[in-house]
Amino acid sequence: MRDDRMRGYFGFGVERVSKPMNLGNLYRTAHGFGASFLFTLDAHARVRESETGLTAGSDTSRAADNLPLFHYDSLDDLNLPEGCVLVGIELTDEAIDLPSFPHPPAAAYILGAEIYGLSPETLARCRHVIKIPTKFSLNLATAGAIVMYDRLRCLGRFADRPLHSGGARPGRESQTPSGGSNRPRVREDLLRREQARKGSSDPEFS
Repeated sequence: MRDDRMRGYFGFGVERVSKPMNLGNLYRTAHGFGASFLFTLDAHARVRESETGLTAGSDTSRAADNLPLFHYDSLDDLNLPEGCVLVGIELTDEAIDLPSFPHPPAAAYILGAEIYGLSPETLARCRHVIKIPTKFSLNLATAGAIVMYDRLRCLGRFADRPLHSGGARPGRESQTPSGGSNRPRVREDLLRREQARKGSSDPEFS
């Protein structure tokens, strides 16, 4: 039987994001690539206050109805699933070039806002730091899409590239992921953790 699922799961986050449209574009991209969750760290008030209309001008996929978004005030509040590896994305001399990076099966990637980049404290918290080999930093959603595509290419189940130029070899079908077999469990776990942290008594998560 053909297995269409991508191995593991992943989430995506942004530190100090200030523009709802930028986060909205990343939201839609993460939804398209099968992310399990999205999060912000120390987001600007206008981003948090515009949550209901976050993707109104940048999303036609109804990402907000299908992908949970968590806001964390500080690095100390960041609450990832057990075993989930935090991976920073930043242009530093020590960062690993993305094409050489072996993606962890369970990972949460984090970008810095375009103006600031990742804070030193967040970089220190990351187990790995990777960089997209470009001459300068890219738009938030563009950088996120490149990292998500690279993860999909590495961990998804696809036909091998042919040695010659052109399409895939006959008899081998490329396969697209459904988001990962662990995706529903990860979402439920994150939602329960967040409700417990806030002291909610919502029966849906009790």
